[in-house]
Parts: sequence; structure tokens; C-alpha cells
Amino acid sequence: MPPEAAHPGRILRYVDALKEAVIQEMERDPSVFLFGLDVDDPKGIQGSTLGLQQRFGRDRVFNTPLSEDAMSGMAIGAAMAGMRPIHVHIRMDFLMLCMNQLINMAAKAHYMYGGSVKVPMVVRSMIGKSWGQGAQHSQGLHAMFMHVPGLKVVAPSNAHDAKGCLIAAIRDDNPTIFVEHRLLYPTEAYTPEAPFTVPLGKGRVAMKGDDITMVGVSNMVVECLRSAELLAEVGIRAEVIDPISLVPLDVDTIIASARRTKRLLVVDNAWTCGGASAEIVARVFEEVGSEAGIAVKRMGFMPTTCPTTPALEALYYPNPGTIAETAHRMVKPKDKSWRPDPERAKLAYQSQFRGPF
Repeated sequence: MPPEAAHPGRILRYVDALKEAVIQEMERDPSVFLFGLDVDDPKGIQGSTLGLQQRFGRDRVFNTPLSEDAMSGMAIGAAMAGMRPIHVHIRMDFLMLCMNQLINMAAKAHYMYGGSVKVPMVVRSMIGKSWGQGAQHSQGLHAMFMHVPGLKVVAPSNAHDAKGCLIAAIRDDNPTIFVEHRLLYPTEAYTPEAPFTVPLGKGRVAMKGDDITMVGVSNMVVECLRSAELLAEVGIRAEVIDPISLVPLDVDTIIASARRTKRLLVVDNAWTCGGASAEIVARVFEEVGSEAGIAVKRMGFMPTTCPTTPALEALYYPNPGTIAETAHRMVKPKDKSWRPDPERAKLAYQSQFRGPF
């Protein structure tokens, strides 16, 4: 978890940490502005943009039409001209409408203009599940952007890192895809009040252990930590790593852990085929080679479209129970199968979550 000892801070919700980061950067730097569909709504993107237009005015915080491609082009042009835009998308799914702008323009401009052009922009994009969001509103598409040189991709899992990563991304001179899982918004963590940055490209050991290394992406860090608690009840000590940043990726921290535990389980908030989990496993094996004797396993969405019903969601998404069950098989393959009590595998914030509106 975040280093409370080094930065005691206050308890802050994830969504409030995002808002605080934007406020502090807009007060520090007049070139920062924020825009997107419904950022000026009274509910303000689950509260993360609430009151910002009243505070900074309509020139720096403004709503947009349903025109993701054109608005992305506007952001890129503004960034090239010296501004630092933050473009908010209610769903990551909607980034499919502006792929040309993000991939062929934003990601390439610095290279194509010989380093004379910078594109310092942040694209906030929400991922998530439940409440019937279904096939076109629940996807985790971060792997598509990890594929493109020139884009940075971050997916903080707690309020501390959300604030620190967002400030770092705003100050960065490269375009950054900022991935936010909606189930994380109400979660709380110790977060300093003063502005600070979390380096993009540095992961963290969230829980120490010796029997298996579990790497979680976005909210799967939370699921892995909960599964580690379940595993501890049967004598298995799992090490949980939060990569925080997917591009650049701190593969050294993962390798150091996997070398020691000899078992690596990567749990993504997306599909496994061609995904972040595949990249992490490949990078580890390129470095250590097969002779290191590390057993690997990946978990993610089932290979079909996102369902809407709770019954299917229970099968579709990894959860603390299925993660713990998989880890148990990897650590004790000769033991009879073990499955934690489903009631013990539930997470409090999941049962409390009521949706975005």
C-alpha cells in the first residue's frame, strides 16, 4: 500500500484525490485546463470535477459536444501550442472514436517534428463493471494504448497514487492515458495535502510474501490484496505488486519478486489475449529465461464481451476467491483443490457501490 510512514497525509477518497490534483495544478500553472462531456454537470464525473467550473471559470473548465475525435484534435493542438489540457472521457470505450488523433497525431508529433514539438496532455478515461454497463461501457482497453510508442499509460489503484500520478502526468511533456476504475472512486488512502508526484515507471510492493508473486492491474491490486488475506488463512504468503504505471513498466521490481518466489500470477482488468498480462509475463521471461524455473499464470476477463447480469459477471471477472484459488493451485499443485468461502471473498466496497449517478 502507499508509504504512509513517509507521507502520512489524511485519509482521502480516490475521487477527491483526483479533484485535488487538478485544483492544485490549475492554481500552479495557468496553462492547465480541463474539458470533456459532463465535466460541468452537477454530479461532475462522480464528483471528480464538481465545482471546478465555478472555481476556475468557463474558459478553463468546460463541457463539450459528443465529438471525441474533434475534441481530441483540439486538445492536441492546444498542447502543441503550449497549453496543458486534461481531456476527460466518462468511458474508456469512447476513446475508440479518437484513435487516429491519439495514435497518429499525439503519440507521433514529438518524433515527426524532430523533437521540436511537445504534446503535454492527459486523457482521463474510466473503466469498470456492474450496474448493467455491458459490452460497450465496461471494457478495459489500456493494452491497445500500451502498444503505441509515444503514449504513456498509468493505472493507479489508490488515492495516494491517483493524486501523485495525475500531477506527474499533467507536468509530463508526453501524452498520457490515465486509467481510472470506477470501483476505486470511493476507496480511501492516506494522501498528502501538499502537491507531490508519483514517478511514472516505478512500481510498488503492496504486500510482502515468499510463496507467490501476484501482479494486479488497476483495481485488481485490491482484489489481489484481498485474495492474499484469504491465502494467509491456509498458510500461503503472497507478495502483491502494484505496477502503477504500465508504460513505462517497472519490470525490475516484478522480476526481483518472481525470482524469489518462483511463481508469477498476473491479474489484469482486461482480456488476457495480447494484453498487459501478456506483456508483463513476456518481459519477465525475456530477462530471466526459462532456466529460472518460474511458473506463470494469467487471469483477466473471460474471452467474450462484457456481460450485464450479476450472475454472469461473477464468472466473467476475476475476484478474490478465484484469484486465491488459482494461486493455491500454483503453490500447492499436489494438494486437493481449495476454494475460499464465497462470502469471505466479497469486498465491502463492491457491495456498497451504487453506480455513477
